Amino acid sequence: MLVEDLNKKWKRVILNTSPTTPLEHCEWLNKLLMEIWPNFVNPKLSIRFASLVEKRLRHRKSKLIERVELLEFSLGSSPPSLGLQGTRWSTTGDQKIMRLGFDWDTSDMSILLHAKLAKPIGNARIIINSLHIKGELLLMPVLDGKALLYSFMSVPEVRIGVAFGSGGSQTLPATELPGVSSWLVKILTDSLVKTMVEPRRRCFSLPAVELRKKAVGGIVYVKVVSASKLSRSALRGSPSRRQHSFTTNGTLEEHLDDKDLQTFVEVELEELTRRTDVKTGSTPTWDSTFNMVLHEDAGTLRFHLYESTPNSVKYDYLASCEIKVRYVADDSTIFWAIGPESGIIAKHAEFCGKEVELVVPFERASVGELTVRLVLKEWQFSDGSHSLNNFLVNSQNSLNGSSNLLSKTGRKLNITVVEGKDLISKDRNGKCEPYVKLQYGKVLQKARTARTCNPVWNQKFDFDEIRGDECLKIKCYSEDMFSDNNLGSARVNLEGLAEGFVRDVWVPLEKVNCGELRLQLEAIRVSDPEGSRGSITGSGNGWVELTLIEARDLIAADLRGTSDPYVRVHYGNLKRRTKVMFKTLHPRWNQTLEFPDNGSPLELHVKDHNAVLLSSSIGNCVVEYQRLPPNQMFDKWIPLQGVKRGEIHIQITRKVPDLLKRASLDSEPSLTRSVQISGQMKELMVKLQSLIEDGSLEGLATVATEMESLQDLQEEYMVQCETEQTLLLNKIKDLGQEIFNSSPSLSRRSSSN
Repeated sequence: MLVEDLNKKWKRVILNTSPTTPLEHCEWLNKLLMEIWPNFVNPKLSIRFASLVEKRLRHRKSKLIERVELLEFSLGSSPPSLGLQGTRWSTTGDQKIMRLGFDWDTSDMSILLHAKLAKPIGNARIIINSLHIKGELLLMPVLDGKALLYSFMSVPEVRIGVAFGSGGSQTLPATELPGVSSWLVKILTDSLVKTMVEPRRRCFSLPAVELRKKAVGGIVYVKVVSASKLSRSALRGSPSRRQHSFTTNGTLEEHLDDKDLQTFVEVELEELTRRTDVKTGSTPTWDSTFNMVLHEDAGTLRFHLYESTPNSVKYDYLASCEIKVRYVADDSTIFWAIGPESGIIAKHAEFCGKEVELVVPFERASVGELTVRLVLKEWQFSDGSHSLNNFLVNSQNSLNGSSNLLSKTGRKLNITVVEGKDLISKDRNGKCEPYVKLQYGKVLQKARTARTCNPVWNQKFDFDEIRGDECLKIKCYSEDMFSDNNLGSARVNLEGLAEGFVRDVWVPLEKVNCGELRLQLEAIRVSDPEGSRGSITGSGNGWVELTLIEARDLIAADLRGTSDPYVRVHYGNLKRRTKVMFKTLHPRWNQTLEFPDNGSPLELHVKDHNAVLLSSSIGNCVVEYQRLPPNQMFDKWIPLQGVKRGEIHIQITRKVPDLLKRASLDSEPSLTRSVQISGQMKELMVKLQSLIEDGSLEGLATVATEMESLQDLQEEYMVQCETEQTLLLNKIKDLGQEIFNSSPSLSRRSSSN
């Protein structure tokens, strides 16, 4: 017993102090993996890898392939083999590392891609049916076992089997489309090198509590504090040199490189970049804080160090480093980075709002390190809750992540562009006239133009929520005489917006160095009378009354600097038009149109009339009327889309009539109006025949316009007749039901039958 006890103690000492442990076999691990792979590991990894592959293919297309779509993804029934030659632990400083052989050779996987190929080839299906990856994995437990970092020790060997066609016996060899197989191998290899080949590591979290929430985005505050030990001679991208300058008396003055080193840091998160001020010296202090946005449950913050040369527009790249962020299923956050001598730096924020500080060395540089403080302000989840205010927003959610979020169909998204700040001015005189364009699905809306770099809009836009489209695209411009200047863009993830809660966010603009927009986001179910103030589906027995009053600041479509504008109205399958107003950019129509209220989209297309050529568009817009309360008139100016300027003035009312109080849709009797339309049409036909004989083109164009207007009037009259008929039938039905309910004898007779 004493010998056995001493042997156990000796083994513990060896494991804790020896740089390398004895080789251990892992047949048991492969046997276990074989058991759980088909029904557990394969489905989970297939779902996770499918989204990664689709995203990577979208950004890395071959010259031969114009568009590619992922149709099917399954890793097959054969798991990888781990540690065939055994495994061992080694110790580097305080960090324990497991070395594990990885060999995955499968021929029953099924990854199906649909590709649109360059002409004249057309479309093709790409089938990936075999995969071979071989390399050595490194596993590194961090944060006292709360997470595991993993990577390949070197670039693994990668082979991919590719065929073309529809699968089975109809597939063609990869040589039919040369270059596709090598393109796929390159994409996979590059992805591995950039994400999980030493010293790049991926993270697998091991939380004690699993809340089962899907994080879809987050907000992180990044504070670039300072740098230390900066040296031109040691930083990548700068040759070792000493600077020389001449004094006023002509003598040569020599000074050290690093004392006058002027540097700044550019922070990058996907397409979002921000830049610090320029500071001098080898230990600069910036203390610059930036609001950054994550669009997934993980992200990589990259920090690029540049040298700013005085009196020069060129910046010299010096070095980079990066910090990775990942959401953990217990509502915490892990940050990790490459440490000194390719070691590991890892920090854990147990809750949102906790600040962590990391001192990260610059990569591929012998000296130099950057001090950064990070605060994950909030995580946003697919069920509409937020980690910052879970108990305020979604207090009824269970630990299993059950959601009170209603179906996405039949909801409205209210987007309020509140204000902006620190927008850049690209005008030489510092002039800034910003406006914002919002795109959701195919709908594009535009905010009015402001006159300052810190504008206040407080302008509200409504969108119909689209199933499967959770991204709002924002572009900010500044008006200019010749072409508008781009002030940046952004994407806002709308997935999981909870009803009854207004989300107020500052969104940083991407592809620029400064500028933020404040938005308020709200989802409203239109069937809710309190939230929707109306019904999207229409009342079924009402109508929409649209009055096209006027337009202003239209663009000139003619060479003479004017236009001949009219409005073509599209309501579902119905089309109407106004009269033409000749030679004006500020037309007044004062024309009223009516449509049955069935919830159809209402679009206005402002066009320039041309007697010879086709009419040209001078703007369009969508009228959001579905949520308006009934029998209340709304007066609004709507900016025109697709053009630089122009607005249209309308009045719109959703009318729910009382048939007993309401006369006809028109003040004139229907029979009289029908006779008038018929007489006017006959007069125009006689006039048209006379003009053809005279050969008057201008007169023919005028009569043609009048006939189109009369035809539209006739169609409108027919719709009004149909609406009147529907109203009358509904009222007869209601009256019949009232008579039936009020007559005891009829009720008893019905019940006895």
